[in-house]
Amino acid sequence: GGMEKIKQHTFALAHYTYTVLSNLKYANGAPVVRIYSDTDFSNPDVQGPIINFNVLDENGEVLGFSQVDNMASLHNIHVRTGCFCNTGACQMHLDISNEDIQRNLQAGHVCGDNIDLVDGRPTGSVRISFGYMSSFEDAQTFLNFIIATRLPKSDTEIPFQSVTRPTTESVPDEHLSFNNADKLSPILQISDRELRNIPSETETTGSWPPPEPEAESIRAAVSETAVPTCRKGGKPITVAKIYLYPIKSCSAFEVTEWPVGNQGLLYDRNWMVVNQNGVCMTQKQEPRLCLVNPSIDLKQKIMVIQAEGMDPISVSLEDNTGKEAVICESKVCSHRVKTYDCGERIAGWLSVFLGRPCRLIRQSSDMKSKSHQKNTKGLSPATNISLSLVNEAQYLLINVASILQLKEHISARLKEPLEIEELIRRFRANIVISAPESFEEEEWAEISIGALQFQVVGPCSRCQIICIDQQSGERNKEILQSLSAARGRKTNFGIYLMNQPLRSSFSDILSVGSQVLPVLKENTEIQPPTSSEEKCSG
Repeated sequence: GGMEKIKQHTFALAHYTYTVLSNLKYANGAPVVRIYSDTDFSNPDVQGPIINFNVLDENGEVLGFSQVDNMASLHNIHVRTGCFCNTGACQMHLDISNEDIQRNLQAGHVCGDNIDLVDGRPTGSVRISFGYMSSFEDAQTFLNFIIATRLPKSDTEIPFQSVTRPTTESVPDEHLSFNNADKLSPILQISDRELRNIPSETETTGSWPPPEPEAESIRAAVSETAVPTCRKGGKPITVAKIYLYPIKSCSAFEVTEWPVGNQGLLYDRNWMVVNQNGVCMTQKQEPRLCLVNPSIDLKQKIMVIQAEGMDPISVSLEDNTGKEAVICESKVCSHRVKTYDCGERIAGWLSVFLGRPCRLIRQSSDMKSKSHQKNTKGLSPATNISLSLVNEAQYLLINVASILQLKEHISARLKEPLEIEELIRRFRANIVISAPESFEEEEWAEISIGALQFQVVGPCSRCQIICIDQQSGERNKEILQSLSAARGRKTNFGIYLMNQPLRSSFSDILSVGSQVLPVLKENTEIQPPTSSEEKCSG
């Protein structure tokens, strides 16, 4: 039928999706999405088959586009996010002033990053597009995703699953008109009654949101701001576990004490697996990477790599950037790093286990200081931070109390027990602390552990990797959905740390059992009470 038929087909899909999205409401009547458009989707001559929107919570606050993107990925849906190379339209629809643009830039936001909210206001939006190959099932899949994540339910059927698919083939061209929305309704076969019958949160039978007062207790415990100003009963905060990940996106190596280098824990994420095109592989593309178990033997100066069904193989810790090494440039997120290939033997081993051609590469030590540095918000401009093959920062810290609080919520939604150790491993932290209060770590500006000084550089926004069981490689998208429901508008969990210059001559060793002394963001150091009976005064 040519381009005219393609226009009719894609616009019918967009109009249908737009109509359903526009009518989705929370139990309190608040809209689920805010659509940005210069038209009412009534005329394909002036409206293309795209929908630009942001997802809202029950209070009308915008959920960051990065969170929506992460959740969509779990449902095998590809969306585009940000400002779409159209800053003017972004400013107009999001009501962003020139001064706001400057403030966002000062906050570290640049084009293409995942900083989706600054001071609670969106820096961009989400966009879906339909093409000639798109189908009614694709539109339904997307709408199912929005309803499943924002209006959760258990056994309730989504009404529009049985709606006759939109089509233009049975309608003569001379009768096909998009001058107003009513003339499209016979084609879409969807009525206002069916839209009104989309279940709200009060009609669902799922475990979330919980009944009051249970909901209030969860909100208080999971709140990002409800943090005490001193520790209950004077209980000390200690390091409970230490993990390093010698090979990026592979299994954790747990230790009780470990040397600290200028890039973080010694040998943490010094290696990574790349595909035959030299592109970094992570668990997002290859979940079986979590079944590759590297361990470091400092005495023998080797890394031993093991996996089920494979003979162990070792790689030297000695830097091999001599003449025989092939130096290549790789990318970790947006950072360019200098690396070298670790040879055919380990490449063959990994290729056999993963069932695809791949290679092991290592960061080149003589290029570290100048190839992968990060200007981090909150650090002095003179602070020269060197990173290994990590995405964001030298260290990631999580709190056992926060894990326990989240575990209760996830277990209730899954209706099955969830082991605390499994949950800890999913979050792939370097430092696991034991603190009395959940999420109190989010109010810290600095911490010291023994002689080591760390600066908090921000929260960790989680992606779909936490949905992967680190013992089996199996996915469960409920984990990220539960975190999103528990934390409200963001999927933050854990905090990033950077090393500060040492203030003493003690050896640079991080040990389990060491006391953690935090400093609040207000620069008020938390002092332990002089006795267990002393109460918090504020």
